Amino acid sequence: MSSVRLLADRTAIRHAHAATAGTSRSKATPRTKTPVRWINTGKRVLSGEVRKRQVEMERQRDLIMSVLEAQPSARDSRFYLRNFDPASRPSTFESSTQSQLAGGAPKPAARREKQRDVDGPAFPLSDQETPTTAYSRAIPTANHTAADLNFDPNVAGVVPPPDLKGKTAFASELLSAPASRHTALVKVQGPFSDRQLESIAEGMVYLKKLGLVSIIVMDHEHWTREEERIRRLNLPEEDGRELIVRLREEMKRETIRFSDMLEAKGGAARPLLEGVLCVHGAAFEDTLDPIASTSARPYEKTTEDLFVDSLSGIRNAVRRGEIPVIPPIAIDASCFSLCVSANDAVRAIAHGLADAESWTGLRYEADARLANDVDLTPVRLMIINREGGLPSHARGGDPHLSINLESEFDYINKTFIWHDTHPTALSNLALVRDCLLHLPRTASAVLVSHRSPRSLIANLITNKPAHSPSLSHDLLPRRNMQHQPTIVRRGLPIRVHRNMDDIDEDKMTYLLEESFGKTLNRQPFYDRLRNDLDFCIVAGDYQACAIVTNEVRRDPTTGTPALDSETGLAEEPIAYLDKFAVLPSLQGDGTVDFLWGALRDESWGLGLLDALNPNVGGLGGEGIPRDLVWRSRSNNPVNKWYHDRSTGFFKIPPPPGGAVGFALFWCEVEDRASEFMRDEKEGKKMRSAPEKLTKWAPCIGAIPSCWV
Repeated sequence: MSSVRLLADRTAIRHAHAATAGTSRSKATPRTKTPVRWINTGKRVLSGEVRKRQVEMERQRDLIMSVLEAQPSARDSRFYLRNFDPASRPSTFESSTQSQLAGGAPKPAARREKQRDVDGPAFPLSDQETPTTAYSRAIPTANHTAADLNFDPNVAGVVPPPDLKGKTAFASELLSAPASRHTALVKVQGPFSDRQLESIAEGMVYLKKLGLVSIIVMDHEHWTREEERIRRLNLPEEDGRELIVRLREEMKRETIRFSDMLEAKGGAARPLLEGVLCVHGAAFEDTLDPIASTSARPYEKTTEDLFVDSLSGIRNAVRRGEIPVIPPIAIDASCFSLCVSANDAVRAIAHGLADAESWTGLRYEADARLANDVDLTPVRLMIINREGGLPSHARGGDPHLSINLESEFDYINKTFIWHDTHPTALSNLALVRDCLLHLPRTASAVLVSHRSPRSLIANLITNKPAHSPSLSHDLLPRRNMQHQPTIVRRGLPIRVHRNMDDIDEDKMTYLLEESFGKTLNRQPFYDRLRNDLDFCIVAGDYQACAIVTNEVRRDPTTGTPALDSETGLAEEPIAYLDKFAVLPSLQGDGTVDFLWGALRDESWGLGLLDALNPNVGGLGGEGIPRDLVWRSRSNNPVNKWYHDRSTGFFKIPPPPGGAVGFALFWCEVEDRASEFMRDEKEGKKMRSAPEKLTKWAPCIGAIPSCWV
């Protein structure tokens, strides 16, 4: 029946075309008509315009599905809407109203609080889902009212706000094109087939729709080999330039090829084939000294001293919503276009973009009108290649989920063994480190395989790895982990102290009081640490810390240290996590995971091969592991985070005079924890709580509070 109906439709269309043709021939002045292109869908015949709308709807559905696959939490959604959605930014009316109020009357307290939120750093945000966070900041939406804007009809010259019936549905927010965009610097490192490159192009277009415009630098493994071959030949200048011209044309063809794919996927692209980069020595008289030159580095054989000659092409493209695509081509002192390293090109562009606002001396950039133009500073650095994330010893060769450059860079370079399967991994990691030094501390990088371009969408919305690196390895999925991206942050250096004389008490007090929002009773707290401190992990300049003490269980009748029933000797002290704190300004940027990983390597994971951490003052994996225990109030919203990372918990009744009890969490030594998991899988009966927890509970519950 369907074939008969389709045949009838085709016949009717053919007759209609014939009648139209006959009518037009019978007229003296024929009327031209734009031909309509028809596409057979198998069910009905659709015109080209209808088909175009259908493809766009399919892309929108695919984009929404990609967002849903990221499984964003409420916090992640608020994070994205705050930083990438124009509806959550101050409107023009609100900004003008604030300026009028500032000139006519002092700002109310509520207005000052709103202004503080607007002017605060975009990354990261604070919330109650990570440890030691005292508050969660309300994220404004597009449903503004007069009360939201503190509108006062008595203030002269202030126009009442318009009726902003804003977007409320998350999907509607995603599909609207943000007017204020952020940028990402992307290196696309081939070779790729057409299908693979189309998948990458589709991911770039989706990021653009979500508010992140990619500035793309093309790369190809063949280009690097060809450059090295040309250098080794030591040909005369003319012959060498002929080979360079051929390589240059190949770079341009690949750039145009990817630009065409971006256009085909619905994203406007602008190939900037030349004019962005210059080699040192080609500077004109009105240009500042090279602002992004690269020096010789041990992890790269050759380098080029490059700098950005002009950002006009990139700025104009981003302003118009186009994706700039740049080949690694630079102009030398003789105005000859050279082929340069893509890594050097990315370094130079990263430095140029980061300093775009301050280096107004760049050619064609000294324009005061650019002060309020689009911000070119990248918030993401992405490297897309066939290798994917950086392999990790701790994960059996699967990629690192997250890397703290400040404390792990040297160690990764010394212990890397995957040179055959990941030949460019270390050079890409060095590239990321160099670029992040020029970008804001809140910027991050992603090393991702072409097989998982949708993970870039998840990273944009959540600003975190696909799986938390602080979770136990047994809780992570086993499938497709080899294609997981690696998130790289500048991070903080981590140091382990084992003596109170090495700890700055003033900085520690500030960290604890800011993190917990309470006043520390300093003298008793530090007196107890002088007697009981086991070790203290400090991240950065006291931006985060983990304090572990040795708690001795005592006989309730005599008050003397309890004896082991088997040996008759004094029991080993309990490793107690007394404080785990991160400054609110750093919560959400991965510091919590880095600190928890260092804590695990010094306690319950000590002695394992993946605990060979490079932290200054750490044990380096040598020693006997110990169970770690800590307590948290039963109504603490962070308990879910603790529960996911602990072996279990045990409830403790409230202390004398208290109304809220505690949850006693503990992390079992990982060797024994593996035995428990094997027994559970084999169906063996498991105790609800180990006997030692009942012994620990009175000792831990008796620890006095350190707050005023």
